[in-house]
Amino acid sequence: MKKENLSTRDKKYLWHPLTQHKLGKPQLPITKAKGAVLFDEEGNEYIDGIASWYTVMYGHSNDHIISAMTEQMQKLDFVMFSGLTHEPAIELSEKLMAILPDNQAKLFFNDNGSTAIEAAIKMSLQYFHNNGEKRDTLIAFEDGFHGDTFGAMSASGLSSYNGPFEDFLLKVVRIPTPQEDNIEEVKGKLSEVLKENSCAAFVFEPLVQGAAGMKFHSAEGLDALIGLCQEHEVLCVADEIMTGFGKTGKNFASDNLTNKPDIICLSKALTAGMFPLSITSCTQKIYDRFLSDEVHKGFFHAHTFSAHPLGCAAALAGIELLNSPEIIERRSYIENTHNAYASKIQNHKKVKDVRVMGAILAIDLEIKMERYGNLRDQLYNFFLERGVLLRPLGNTIYTLPPYVISDTQLQKIYDTITEALDTF
Repeated sequence: MKKENLSTRDKKYLWHPLTQHKLGKPQLPITKAKGAVLFDEEGNEYIDGIASWYTVMYGHSNDHIISAMTEQMQKLDFVMFSGLTHEPAIELSEKLMAILPDNQAKLFFNDNGSTAIEAAIKMSLQYFHNNGEKRDTLIAFEDGFHGDTFGAMSASGLSSYNGPFEDFLLKVVRIPTPQEDNIEEVKGKLSEVLKENSCAAFVFEPLVQGAAGMKFHSAEGLDALIGLCQEHEVLCVADEIMTGFGKTGKNFASDNLTNKPDIICLSKALTAGMFPLSITSCTQKIYDRFLSDEVHKGFFHAHTFSAHPLGCAAALAGIELLNSPEIIERRSYIENTHNAYASKIQNHKKVKDVRVMGAILAIDLEIKMERYGNLRDQLYNFFLERGVLLRPLGNTIYTLPPYVISDTQLQKIYDTITEALDTF
């Protein structure tokens, strides 16, 4: 009896994320991946132009990372992290502290980006609670995205994700992102928010709002907002889940700032897509607020798979690659090539705006499109049919490829985007 194909089997029991199954096409079955390329069950190849949601920055099935994880699983597969510790977690803390902003002092492990944000929000609220203060308000940017658990969703501003849950979320006041021409105006709005509310934390994506369409904002402006919040003893939480590990040109987007965040959230490229793991780092001052002879003032928050040894091994191998000469060269090459392509298409009649930061290239189209609508789906399928995986965000086409992508593969992404501009 012939075995059914993967698409048919998938439809029987699986419910996919961000999918309206009544309208959507069958999911594309991927059977293997290597470097910047995905392979389906028919043997077709697809260039992974978004590094599978910005995770596999050193390429799929990276031999160095696989070797590190294989060696680790033969020594210690898993052990709970409450009451116990292990070498991979300790070494990872040492390696991360060497590259994180200097004010960071402690790491708390979680298992994905949303839970890293969730821990940061709970830390912030309890930080004041432990001091006898009730601060009930978060500050966040308009159109931000921080994840799908309730605290993270509260800080997010995209109604396409949050609509049904608005009545159940934490109290959040939103401000515009600072651009070069509105910094003083945004500072003024933030001052009003700080005056009129009891604010615990400012949660933000530094320099780039990913899910909003790779929207950029001013480093100078963000610096000013962080400084203003810190003057009012409001904790600043940088969501580096998308931006971290070299994507904006520096190791972390926060490296572009003079005023450093109090809390930083990491995931995605942390383990190079090899394992679900995340980290919430914080300053010594925050950690010290939880030290007490009263047990309940500790941070009673836990995930079963916190500091999983295999995830830590993957992260350690990834950090080795991040600052290797080969990866540094490729990161620079991608940014330079993005800039050259941006210059080439910036005057195209279908291009409203084009921008580059590090490995990120984003193109806003002069076309009205719903975030998850028919035209957007046509564009997504157009790319797939030509062997390129890109996921437009509304009317924004973007690429954030693995650092190991070849010159030829990167050029194919550009050529396919140009063809789309000439077609739609």
